[in-house]
Amino acid sequence: MKVLVTCPPMVGMIDAFRPIFENRGVEVTAAKVVQVLTEDELCALLPDYDGWIIGDDPATRRVFEAGKAGRLNAAVKWGIGVDNVDFKACQDMGIPITNCPNMFGGEVADIAVSYLVALARDTFNVDRSVRRGLWPKPRGVSLSGKVLGLIGLGDIGRSLAKRALAAEMKIVAYDPFYRGELPAGVELAPWPTRIDEADFLAFTCSLTKDNRHMLNDATLAGCKPGVRIVNVARGPLIDEAALIRALQAGHVHSAALDVFEVEPLPMESPLREMPNTIFGSHNGSNTVDGVVRCSHIAIDTLLGFLDVPPAK
Repeated sequence: MKVLVTCPPMVGMIDAFRPIFENRGVEVTAAKVVQVLTEDELCALLPDYDGWIIGDDPATRRVFEAGKAGRLNAAVKWGIGVDNVDFKACQDMGIPITNCPNMFGGEVADIAVSYLVALARDTFNVDRSVRRGLWPKPRGVSLSGKVLGLIGLGDIGRSLAKRALAAEMKIVAYDPFYRGELPAGVELAPWPTRIDEADFLAFTCSLTKDNRHMLNDATLAGCKPGVRIVNVARGPLIDEAALIRALQAGHVHSAALDVFEVEPLPMESPLREMPNTIFGSHNGSNTVDGVVRCSHIAIDTLLGFLDVPPAK
C-alpha cells in the first residue's frame, strides 16, 4: 500500500509521521512541492498510489481520472479548504474523500491578529526603516473602539472574533450561512452593507463560485477611506488589480495578504511594488501543534478508507 502526501506543512514534518505509516505496513512518499503540484505532475504521479493526502493542489476530475486508472482508491484533503477539490468527480468514480474540518481556527486567527496589529501600528514599515538605519515614529491607530468587518463566521472567523472582542473592537460580520448565536459585540449584516463603517476588513471565509472577487472596485469604493485589509482565507476573494488601484489612490491604507490569486506570488506581480503591504506565504495554519493534529486525523481517515488494519 502506497500513499502520496502533497500538502507542504505535512511534507515539512513527514519524518514525524513515517513511523505511523510504517507500523501499519504503508509506504509514504512526500512530494517535492513548494505550494502546489500541477495537473500534469499529479496525473503522472497518482496512478502509482493507493491513497492521496491533498494540499491545495488542483484536485480536478482529470487528476482523479488519472489516479483511478491506476491504483488510487481514496483521498483526504489535509485541512479545511476544499475549493480546489472536485468532490463530484470522486463521487462519480467511487473514490471516498473528505477534508479535516475545524482544524486551524486558533492558528489562523492568531496570525490574522498579528496582521491586524501590524497594520494598525505600521510595525512592518518601522522594521524596514530601522534596518536601513532610520528611526521612524509613525502614529498608528488603537484597535479598541474600531470596527472590524469580518467576512466569514466559521471556525477561523469565530476564533478571530473572540480575539478582536478581547481587544475591545466592534464587529460587523458577514456570513449568509451562519445560524448560531452571536456574542455580544458582533452584529450580522448582508455583504456589502455597512462596509463604510469598517476600519478593518478581515477575510476568513471559504472560496465559492459566488464570492470570487467579492472585494472589487465597486465594494472597495464603498469602504471607509483608510480601511486596512487582511486576507487569511483565499486569494481570489479579492480582485488584486482593484486592490492595487485602491492602495495607489490611498483609499486603502494598507493590506496584509497571506494568500494570493496566484501562488506563489509571481515576481512580476504589481503587488510587490506596493510599500504599504505585508505578504505571507499561505502559511497561516502552519504551527507544529496544528500540523501534528491535522496530520494524525488525515492519516487515520485515509487509512480507514483504505481498510488498512490497525498497528499490531
